[in-house]
Amino acid sequence: MSQSILLLPGDGIGPEVIEQAVRVLNVVADDITTQSSLVGGASIDTHGVPLSDDTLELAKASDAVLLGAVGGPKWVDAARHLRPEMGLLQLRKGLDVFANLRPAYCFPALVDASSLKREVIEGLDLMIVRELTSGVYFGEPRGIETNADGVRFGYETSRYTQPEIERVARVAFEIARGRGGEVCSVEKSNVMESGLFWREIVTALHAAEGDGVKLSHLYADACAMELVRAPKQFDVILAGNLFGDVLSDEAAMLTGSIGMLPSASLGIDGTPGLYEPVHGSAPDIAGQGLANPCAAILSLEMALRWSLGRADAADRVLKAVGEALNAGARTRDLGGSLSTQEMGDAVIAAL
Repeated sequence: MSQSILLLPGDGIGPEVIEQAVRVLNVVADDITTQSSLVGGASIDTHGVPLSDDTLELAKASDAVLLGAVGGPKWVDAARHLRPEMGLLQLRKGLDVFANLRPAYCFPALVDASSLKREVIEGLDLMIVRELTSGVYFGEPRGIETNADGVRFGYETSRYTQPEIERVARVAFEIARGRGGEVCSVEKSNVMESGLFWREIVTALHAAEGDGVKLSHLYADACAMELVRAPKQFDVILAGNLFGDVLSDEAAMLTGSIGMLPSASLGIDGTPGLYEPVHGSAPDIAGQGLANPCAAILSLEMALRWSLGRADAADRVLKAVGEALNAGARTRDLGGSLSTQEMGDAVIAAL
């Protein structure tokens, strides 16, 4: 059966890093077809919207979606609904990819690239499961208004339903069963009603369906501290949209560079997954060949593993990235001098 990946290179360094991921795909699984479309600022410039209906339909019809990055200073003053980032949010919502998997794995060759001490970071391998389609990023009401006294104010609503929490918690429990068997659920139940509800629902679901999994709880600020103090204590971290966003970027930097970390966004079985590097569009270096393509290549690795059922190809990609790093391949963010394409060359040579 034929398989297809929709490529959404996006803005900034997105096209550069996606190009290298496609080169790797052509080596490990050249029978998988690809087609490209626009998202973010690139889509605004062409279609007037950050995500067109046609692009969303192409995404829904594919087996996986590989995205580069969106955003940049060109569109920073646009109305909120016309900002590039809204294209990404609309894509996630349209595909209903509610579980965002963000692994933080420290390649042995990059232990000394981390800002943390070797003994703190060596052997790090954790997974953050972030709820992706609800919470404060999507809750209503929201807006910027002026009150009766002429004072302007901005607000949004942090809102979660029981089914939204349960379905992402089930993903975290299932992933933990294939790893170390531990889930740490993160919220701010001490000051937020939605956080208190989150803890209540996760605890109840664990009692009913959590066989084989040890569940613990942490406040989000305490988790942030523990990620820097002793990150290897964590196996799977489960968090809502806002806290998962912040904590996963923190975890990414533990590994030496945000340019190394991929992510997967998954929905129910049978729906295409969305795969993207954790890093942003980095407009300051766009077009200069300086970007690290490893996060995009490893996002492809996750697509091969989670959506396309190509575990053998995924294993080859993961091993090749590690071997390229062991051989000394480094882009600028890792203290080296290789260009984006040269880093791709190194991975392909290892393949």
